[in-house]
Amino acid sequence: MKAVVLLSGGLDSSTVLYQAKMDGCVVHAISFDYQQRHQLELQAATKIASAAGVIEHQIIAFDLRRWGGSALTDDAIAVPTNRILTDISEYIPVTYVPARNTIFLSFALAFAEAKGAERVYIGVNAVDYSGYPDCRPDYIQAMQEVFRLGTKQGREGEPISIVAPLIKLKKTEIIQLGNNLGVPWELTWSCYSGGNIACGVCDSCRLRLAAFSELGLEDPLPYAVRGEQGNQ
Repeated sequence: MKAVVLLSGGLDSSTVLYQAKMDGCVVHAISFDYQQRHQLELQAATKIASAAGVIEHQIIAFDLRRWGGSALTDDAIAVPTNRILTDISEYIPVTYVPARNTIFLSFALAFAEAKGAERVYIGVNAVDYSGYPDCRPDYIQAMQEVFRLGTKQGREGEPISIVAPLIKLKKTEIIQLGNNLGVPWELTWSCYSGGNIACGVCDSCRLRLAAFSELGLEDPLPYAVRGEQGNQ
């Protein structure tokens, strides 16, 4: 079975890549250089794809800074830091990139149909980042219908399936799954701040550090700040 995996180089997408391999898929990975603030994630994606032995890794480039609208694509919008973890998912944060997963899934769908793939894997999660509208189950269900209606493969045969294995998992459960699958966490990148070392204080860093801490594990990445990691 062939699959296209959306690979950012972060903790979630890397786990999904290894899950696709465990599921017996021949994996084509796809990453996106959309001029995001945290460009180091693309280096991480390349390392993860190599470590996992994917058959092909494509990096698609386009510029979402042309219209901004997100802390990840507009330097005038600050990345939130030191927020209370329990508050992170209460509203759509400024790190939301307008329609990003719709853009990504559109590329992945075209790639998958061209390759004759049966599945597209995506690492969306509705627990830690339920504030993101394009990480929720109803969104994935809607995009599955797009996959069915918008392709030759969907109209004439079996539609390409969207597989979102992490969507209902907590971050601690994702790390446990990744440990079981052998994900090399030291190669991944989660920080949003755009530096050469993970900041430790943005939402993504704090959620990641808190999850490792809750499991009694040490995150192998170096951080500029390793502050309190609980749900305060």
